[in-house]
Amino acid sequence: MRFTVPQFIEREAKIIGPLTFKQFTYIAIGGAVCFVVYQIASFYIFLISCVIFGGAGLALAFLQVNGRSLPIVFGNLLKFNATPKMYIWKKREVLIKILKKGPADTISNQNKETEELPLKIAEKSQLKRLKTNIETAREPGIMEE
Repeated sequence: MRFTVPQFIEREAKIIGPLTFKQFTYIAIGGAVCFVVYQIASFYIFLISCVIFGGAGLALAFLQVNGRSLPIVFGNLLKFNATPKMYIWKKREVLIKILKKGPADTISNQNKETEELPLKIAEKSQLKRLKTNIETAREPGIMEE
C-alpha cells in the first residue's frame, strides 16, 4: 500500500488570520508598548518609540535570516557568546587492564591478578602502509608488501 507523506511538517499553524501565534504576540506586544507611550508621553516621543518598538515587533514577527526567524538567530547569538571558544586538547594516558587466564575456580582472584599497563601506540599503522603501497605501485594492479 502507498501512503501519502506529509509535507511541510515544520510549519506552524496559522491561528490568528494569516499570522501564527508567535507572530501575533510579537506584533501585539509592540503595539501595546506604542499605546502605553501614546498615553504617557508627547507626540514626538510617541512617534520615535512607535518606529522603534513597532519595527522591532514586525522584525521579530516576519524577518528571517538564512531561513531562520529572528528570535532563533538572537538565541543562537546569545548562546554562542556565552559559551567558551577555546578548545584545548589534553592527551590522557589510558590504562589497559589485562586479565590472566586461569582455572574457573580462581574467578574471584582475577581482580587481584590484573595488571595496569599504559596503552601502546603502534609506530606505523597498516592503513598508512597500504596508502604508501598504493601511491608507490609501479604498475596498476601490482602492489608491493
